Amino acid sequence: MGEVKVPADALYGAQTQRAVDNFPVSGLPMPAAFIHALGRVKSACAWANAELGELPADIAGAIDRVARRVAAGELDDQFPVDVFQTGSGTSSNMNANEVIATLASREAGCAVHPNDHVNKGQSSNDVAPTAIQVAAVSLCREGLAPALRHLRERVEVRAGELADVIKTGRTHLMDAMPVSMGQEMAAWGAQLEAAEGAVEAAVERMEALPIGGTAVGTGINAHPKFDRLVCRRLGEITGHAFRPMENKFAGLASQDASVRLSGQLKTLAVALMKICNDLRWMNSGPLAGLGEISLAARQPGSSIMPGKVNPVIPEAVAMAAAQAMGNDVTITLAGQSGNFQLNVMFPVVALNLLQSIELLTNGCRLLADRAIADFTVNRENLERALSRNPILVTALNNRIGYELGAKIAKRAYAENRPVIEVAEEMTDLDRETLEQLLDPAKLAYPHGR
Repeated sequence: MGEVKVPADALYGAQTQRAVDNFPVSGLPMPAAFIHALGRVKSACAWANAELGELPADIAGAIDRVARRVAAGELDDQFPVDVFQTGSGTSSNMNANEVIATLASREAGCAVHPNDHVNKGQSSNDVAPTAIQVAAVSLCREGLAPALRHLRERVEVRAGELADVIKTGRTHLMDAMPVSMGQEMAAWGAQLEAAEGAVEAAVERMEALPIGGTAVGTGINAHPKFDRLVCRRLGEITGHAFRPMENKFAGLASQDASVRLSGQLKTLAVALMKICNDLRWMNSGPLAGLGEISLAARQPGSSIMPGKVNPVIPEAVAMAAAQAMGNDVTITLAGQSGNFQLNVMFPVVALNLLQSIELLTNGCRLLADRAIADFTVNRENLERALSRNPILVTALNNRIGYELGAKIAKRAYAENRPVIEVAEEMTDLDRETLEQLLDPAKLAYPHGR
């Protein structure tokens, strides 16, 4: 293909430089989490090849040590290839092979070849999807899972604390029967708990790796025990239960596991958006909105309106959730872009999937610690609105019927009076009976707690 100029101080070689020249698309390099996972994969492959006698011990050891530096993030500046590159991720795989070969040659005191040694028993076609899965599993298990659990626990604690705070329920954004703030928050907790389980199930599927499938899934040029040893070593390096994928053809030709995980991340994003929107509505005001709670003031809210404070944390998390939802669309399109034996959108899957995990991880912690943990309840506002909620008359249906109840509700609303006063005038029920029937706490917990 002719000569190509490589920067004198670069650790990579001609293949990487050609990719840099060929793909000036976005200026976005591959995600750091993907590069670090690629380092772990190269380390595990070198170890497996040494165990199987496929590589001399000194060369394998040098590759392993340099690959660990890649995994640790020490060489991130040597990975300049744009995300929008060849769909198999070959450019990024060769980027890693070249960088590792350069430094391993110096360590070993002999020529370490990027293809013959670093890439031994591998192809970009199985390395790239394997690195995506290793990165996603690590980010989910080490970041997202504890962050999501932390958020759920925060929500559950506050739900318990606020179980006796009764407020006006709302359906269609209109007044409805009373609920407790604890019940409202417990619903958030249930959504988060369901998301935890669904994400974990998807992550377990991601632990089945296609490494060893090499070019098309047949495993050509790889030792028959290579896949098991690589997965075992990756498990030792990361602490996660990686295993060989039973059908490696599927692992190369599809991104079904990534699509599945992304779908569960989208569901989590939907739950976070619901929580954020509820918080923003409850916090709205302070005078012209609902004013049910006050989120902690984090920063001035306006460059022109003095004293304005906005619900910045829920807004930030809602945007992160929106981005994760959009990423899922991209991953879905990329996932169906397999032709015969190879998917050709690995890099864009890596970009969007790993970004979604990181966004939701940070969003969960932000929401837990800077919104859920320390909002205060404006009890007077809650009680004032609840006492004049005409929908409370629903509790009288079994005694007075729907039609009379509707008349009482309309009159109470029109005259801006508590339902109990109007019901006392329009029914033969005495005040004591009405107080029992219209007790907000009993309405929120009609069957007890």
